[in-house]
Amino acid sequence: MYHVLLNIALAAAVVILLGVYVSWRATRIDRLHVRLETARAGLDVALVRRAAVALELAASRLLDPATSLLLAAAAHEARIADADNREFAESDLSRALRAVIEQPGFRDTLAGRGDGAALLEELDAAARKAAYARSFYNNAVTATRAARRKLLPRLLHLAGRAPLPEFFEIDDAPPEPSAGAVPAR
Repeated sequence: MYHVLLNIALAAAVVILLGVYVSWRATRIDRLHVRLETARAGLDVALVRRAAVALELAASRLLDPATSLLLAAAAHEARIADADNREFAESDLSRALRAVIEQPGFRDTLAGRGDGAALLEELDAAARKAAYARSFYNNAVTATRAARRKLLPRLLHLAGRAPLPEFFEIDDAPPEPSAGAVPAR
């Protein structure tokens, strides 16, 4: 009788410990998904801010009309792109920004006009923040995918019906500062 009670107590302890572990894993996956959603929202904000500053520069009358049109079109496309085309539109904006700003003498010329220096500084900051936000988001995707790839979460469907997160891959290299220029911090 004593052995039967001991076996039942041990089995109950194992079940309880297993339940606690499964609950902990489910909570961890849930927290990773919350982190992922927060990172995605931060990425969206950073990308919208970068496009807004690019539009502000394009509308500033500090650029020639062709350059303004190129930059405004790329920024507008990045702002209105749907989920399927967002990565392409954001990459196009990055390339347009580099094409405009990396022209020889462009930074020096723009810095000498009105509030051109302030706009360049704001654009540099927005481009850096977008790159950081994308890196943070992709790190969250990596952590979430790694946690969901383990046997127990797959076996018990601990992620529920949440889709497997996808990386956000864009060309987000910021424009290079001109030779001799000190990059904004």
